[in-house]
Amino acid sequence: MQLTPADMALLVGAGFAASTVNGVAGGGSLVSFPALLLVGYPALVANVSNTVALIPGYVGAAGASRRDLGRQRSRIAVLAPIGVAGALLGGFLLTHAAAQSFRSIVPWLIIAASLLLALQPQLTRLIRGRSNSRPSLAPAGALQFFNGVYGGFFGAALGVMLLATLGLFLDDRFPVINALKQVLALLISAVAALWFVAFGPVAWPAVALVGAGSLLGGLAGVAVARRLHPTALRIVMALFAMGVAVRMLV
Repeated sequence: MQLTPADMALLVGAGFAASTVNGVAGGGSLVSFPALLLVGYPALVANVSNTVALIPGYVGAAGASRRDLGRQRSRIAVLAPIGVAGALLGGFLLTHAAAQSFRSIVPWLIIAASLLLALQPQLTRLIRGRSNSRPSLAPAGALQFFNGVYGGFFGAALGVMLLATLGLFLDDRFPVINALKQVLALLISAVAALWFVAFGPVAWPAVALVGAGSLLGGLAGVAVARRLHPTALRIVMALFAMGVAVRMLV
C-alpha cells in the first residue's frame, strides 16, 4: 500500500510513543498498533508488523534498565524459557488464524487491553490485598506461559500484564520488577517477531517507520516518560485505543 507523508510521520511518532511508554510501564502497542490500523493496514498485517517493529525499542529499554538486572539472573533463567514457549504457541496460533476472524476479535482485544492499562494500579492493589500468600516465583512462572501466549498472539499491553503478575508475586522494588519486565517482554516479542518474519505477513515499510521511532523511544523514551504523570499517560493511551476500537466496530 502507498503511504502518504502524513502516514509516515504518524507511524514514526507512534513508534516513539510506544517505546517511550513501554520503557516505563508497558502498553505502548496500544499506540502503535492502532496507528497502523488508521493508515490502512489490515488487522493481521498490522499486528504482525507492529510486533517486529517494536523490537528495537525493547532492546533499548532493556539496556537502559540493566543496572537493576544484576541480581535477577535466577529469575530470568526460570521465567524466560516459559515465556518463550508461550510466545511460540501464540505466534503459531496467530499465523494460522483466518484474517477475517482475527479482524473481528481485534476491537475486543483492544478494549480489554485498554481497560487493563487504565485500571492496572487498582487491579494490582485489589489482588494483592486479597492474597494471603507470600510472594513467590512459582505462580509468576505459571502465569508467564499465559503472558507468552498473549504476547505472541496479540501483544498489546503485554508489559502491563507482565508488571501486574510480576508485581503480584515478587516482593521487590518497582525499578527492579520493571527491569525484569523489560527483559521478558523483549524475549517474548523477539521470539514472536522471528516467527512472524518466517511465517507471517510482515509489511516492511511500516516496520521501518515504526521501528525507527521505536529505536529513538527505546533510547530516550525512559527519560522522557519519567517526566510524565503515569495516570494521565495511561488514561490518554487507553482513550486513544478505545476510540480506534469503536471505529472498527461501527
